[in-house]
Amino acid sequence: MKRKVADIVRGHRAIDGAGVRLTRVLGIRTIKSFDPFLMLDGFDSKNPEDYIKGFPWHPHRGIETVTYLVSGEMEHSDSLGNKGVIRKGDTQWMSAGSGIIHQEMPVASEHLLGCQLWVNLPKKDKMSAPTYGDIRSEDIPSVTEEQATVKVISGKYGDTRGAFEPEHVAVTYLDVNLKPGATWSYAGTPNDETLFIYLLSGDVAVNEGLDNFEEKGCAIRFSASNENADEYETVEIKAGAEGARFVLLAGRPLKEPIAWGGPVVMNTNEELEQAFDEIDRGTFIKENAAL
Repeated sequence: MKRKVADIVRGHRAIDGAGVRLTRVLGIRTIKSFDPFLMLDGFDSKNPEDYIKGFPWHPHRGIETVTYLVSGEMEHSDSLGNKGVIRKGDTQWMSAGSGIIHQEMPVASEHLLGCQLWVNLPKKDKMSAPTYGDIRSEDIPSVTEEQATVKVISGKYGDTRGAFEPEHVAVTYLDVNLKPGATWSYAGTPNDETLFIYLLSGDVAVNEGLDNFEEKGCAIRFSASNENADEYETVEIKAGAEGARFVLLAGRPLKEPIAWGGPVVMNTNEELEQAFDEIDRGTFIKENAAL
């Protein structure tokens, strides 16, 4: 059995931060169908003027931000004095929890290519202590197959465990690089989990429509089912003539209320108002925020 294609979301050009040009793929309109994944932005530019102004100081609460760079470099720092650099092939898994104020500043490079994913935190963990997972490229396991190379950032791929284990929401995060014209099959996710791919480069066709190719910048979500939740149906992905590179993401839906205001995501409007009131009063960062 194969999972059917449930949705194809084609990203649109957007500007965020201090003037960063990016591709917004997931957002407010997709929160129910892509639960627990809130937002996905793609970076793909060979012109530093598109991104060099970066994302200056801003707060987060109630979410995790996962930044993955295929190429390029991004500096980050926060209000608690933490600093670091995300380099080619690295991943930063930041759990904002009860609140953090940080900035992310891309560095001029030959090609900035990657994406940032927002993962919703469950209600019980919204006010947990903030944490960082700094995942270096050399620590990410890589599985080489005849038709593909698969990097396992989190979760499992076959018998290979990922480099990182998220504390609050179990997410499978794979980077899949397909050879030109190659067909790759995946059946590693239970049917009740949200499963989608985001195409970083090249083009792909999926399942029965292996002659209908989608270009980079789109997200393809596969159907989920609670009736046969313990089964693992297959998805089949075929690369175009130039090959394809995509991230595969999967996680079990939280099915909780969402109140979303900019960089803060809570369960109720009252919690949202409280967060912004604390930002105004200077009480946003909690005592448990020592990293």
